[in-house]
Amino acid sequence: MSGKAYLTALGSFLPGPPVSNEEMEDYLGRIHGKPSRARLRILKQNGIQTRHYAIDKQQRTLYSNARMAALAVRNALASTGLHEQSLDFLAAATAQGDLPLPGFASMVHGELDTPPCEIASLHGVCASGLMALRSAALQVEAGHKRMAAACASEFPSRLFKSTRFEAQGEHSPEFDAEFLRWMLSDGAGAAIVEPNPRGLSLEIEWIELRSLASRYAPCMYVGPPKNGTPMPSWLDYESFHQAANRGAINLRQDIRMLDDVVRCAVDGALRLMEEGRLDPKQIDWLLAHYSSHVFREQSYELAWRGGLQIPYERWFTNLYTKGNVGSASLYVLLDELYHSGKLEPGQRIFCLIPESGRFLFGYMLLKVVEGPRAEPAPAKPAAIPMPRTEPPAIHVPTDPLQQRLIRELARVWIDFEERLSRVPIVARLYSGDFTTEDYRRLLFNLRQQVIDGSRWIARAASNITAEYFPVRSAFISHTSDEHRDYEMIERDYVSAGGSLDHIRAGRKNIGSEALSAYVLQRASRENPFDLIGAMFIVEGLGQRVARGWGERIKDVLQLRPAQVSFLLYHSVSDVKHFERLDLAVAQGMLTAAMVDDIVKCAKVTARLYALQLEELDQF
Repeated sequence: MSGKAYLTALGSFLPGPPVSNEEMEDYLGRIHGKPSRARLRILKQNGIQTRHYAIDKQQRTLYSNARMAALAVRNALASTGLHEQSLDFLAAATAQGDLPLPGFASMVHGELDTPPCEIASLHGVCASGLMALRSAALQVEAGHKRMAAACASEFPSRLFKSTRFEAQGEHSPEFDAEFLRWMLSDGAGAAIVEPNPRGLSLEIEWIELRSLASRYAPCMYVGPPKNGTPMPSWLDYESFHQAANRGAINLRQDIRMLDDVVRCAVDGALRLMEEGRLDPKQIDWLLAHYSSHVFREQSYELAWRGGLQIPYERWFTNLYTKGNVGSASLYVLLDELYHSGKLEPGQRIFCLIPESGRFLFGYMLLKVVEGPRAEPAPAKPAAIPMPRTEPPAIHVPTDPLQQRLIRELARVWIDFEERLSRVPIVARLYSGDFTTEDYRRLLFNLRQQVIDGSRWIARAASNITAEYFPVRSAFISHTSDEHRDYEMIERDYVSAGGSLDHIRAGRKNIGSEALSAYVLQRASRENPFDLIGAMFIVEGLGQRVARGWGERIKDVLQLRPAQVSFLLYHSVSDVKHFERLDLAVAQGMLTAAMVDDIVKCAKVTARLYALQLEELDQF
């Protein structure tokens, strides 16, 4: 006999600030520099006022699709004090993962701090989120799993960049491709599924998924325009370049079929009524995922005429403020309703999830129940991504070599920040799972390398010849500032409960050994100006990242500013250090070869600095 499954926690992650209708093209770009003529008409129909994008106004990716899904799972867990180490099943859905292979659930699992567990990847469009939830619920109901996570995430804005359409020719995109630019947006949601209720929970009474793909052609798809012949796959073209040029990787919507999608979605709900599985008199909330305001009105009219008479004010939506996030929409809807304070035990929620992809329709009935409340867990901040920063600024004259150096160092910085965000200790900090012991480990491992920091700068200064005296002076001044930084680390370590004798007896971990050996070796040569690259990374970390880490540690661990003094101090002191770096770069000594050496040194230093954080306690 099967048991029951309950949604005991819900969470979502919507990247970046809300983006207004007027700002959309600032993010997606204006194709060939021209504003869209279709945008206002489509937005008037869909009624969406704000949405979220995981790209910035330079169309750079801020979070991967898998990262957003993992953050949604963490936010769900954080809302109830649960820990991801307890998860024993993960189902993840998306329309388009970051990579064609491996499966999306593998990528999401890789972003989470969970033990080995069973996973399931569900691929589709809007209804795939419900497919993931059904997969998790079946595992729990069968007694195979005790705590499952179901999640879905979408990142369509990457497909809508103006540069993609510009590369296909001078013409504007076909309407079926441009239509979705103004309909879809980014975000993720998640639910935790358990065999028993935990506080206010949602009991899954049933889930129904019904495909009509044998009766209808694709309505929303990635491929070339329809022309009445069998549709080739993008893999059928002679090259990826040819497929892209012919629009075979464009996301499209056949709007002529959308009325049929609405009709079939409502018809499926009426069929459930006929089977006795759905009684509209017992429904307190209807969560219908629809992509446009006009479809809400159309669905309401069809449902009312068919006997599914649920008052309009009980149709819960957040389309107008959160946008259409495809497979994640179900979770984002449930998360907002669940935390709205409107739910009461005994109420029932009917969820209707149509998928226009190839006519797949999902339905779910939930019952609000009240389970025993666990002892309140210590409050912790919700999971957030590590904030991205602008590359550290080097202010120099408009010399072409100096400009090239600044551009290339900026690219190194962007890669460095992305790598840092994936380091386990940093990921734990921003997931909210960072502990006092984690902080002590971080300080213990940093202290050993910081001691060497002034050593390699002093050695470099001693090897700078007389004709570069201003640069030598800048290096020496830098050394005098930093040679006792390790004492701040020691004070912070002791204030966090560590032993002064213990940290002073510490050794460098294998990553710190590699970093110190590299920079000391480079510093031992005559005029080791390539170390400007190392200073750019190390001092840039202090100037751009240290305060963010310090403030986050202070908030997560509820510490006083004096207990994170080392990190907070460097956000101020390293601004002065960069002024000296400006001086060094502006001495007129740059050559093309030296720029290459500085950039290479920055790359190596960035990789080794991340390595020392990855190899904590590996001595």
